[in-house]
Amino acid sequence: MEICDLLFLRSTFGTRNLKFRLMVLPYKVATLLYCFSERDEVLLLERAQEPNRGLWSPCGGKLKMDSGESPYACACREAHEETGLSLRPEDLHLTGLVSEHGFQGRTHWLMFLFEVKPRLKTLPPDHAEGRFQFFARAALEGLKLPQTDREQIWPWFWRHRGGFFAAHCHCHPDGRNDWTLEESTVSGLQSTVERNRTGDSGLGTMD
Repeated sequence: MEICDLLFLRSTFGTRNLKFRLMVLPYKVATLLYCFSERDEVLLLERAQEPNRGLWSPCGGKLKMDSGESPYACACREAHEETGLSLRPEDLHLTGLVSEHGFQGRTHWLMFLFEVKPRLKTLPPDHAEGRFQFFARAALEGLKLPQTDREQIWPWFWRHRGGFFAAHCHCHPDGRNDWTLEESTVSGLQSTVERNRTGDSGLGTMD
């Protein structure tokens, strides 16, 4: 943890309670499914559950780590449970791998971002996790999105669609996020790995 983070926590919670804030956070592994309609509109879920309740994000879910489930198996299972699609691993393209350090001060996340190759012909029905809607890419600017999605995940997803990227986000207690693009392959070409410390909110500026 950086010195600025420690100072922020001490000023917020006091020295006496600081040791309780320095507990080891759990590490969770999840998949996100980027599904598209026949008109190339992206399927998003307005989440009814935490995390990101009330925000629009791709559907997906956590790996069953106790059974040793693979990310591809998890993605296929979640696709069937949430959209009704019956997928095989070859129906998926791994577009991104994103790790988040200390998300909301509660959890470290490792997320596998899969684009689903088969196109959806109908809108999946609502369920306990929330309601679905198709959106054109330009419409994402006006939606309530998770902060990390808006800052970098969506811009990098669009830029690397059909390729691959790996990124890390260090989430600070004061709401700042420091981003590192650790690997980037765009249209089969290896791009320069760069460190990004800006809160770029442009969902289409990374093309």
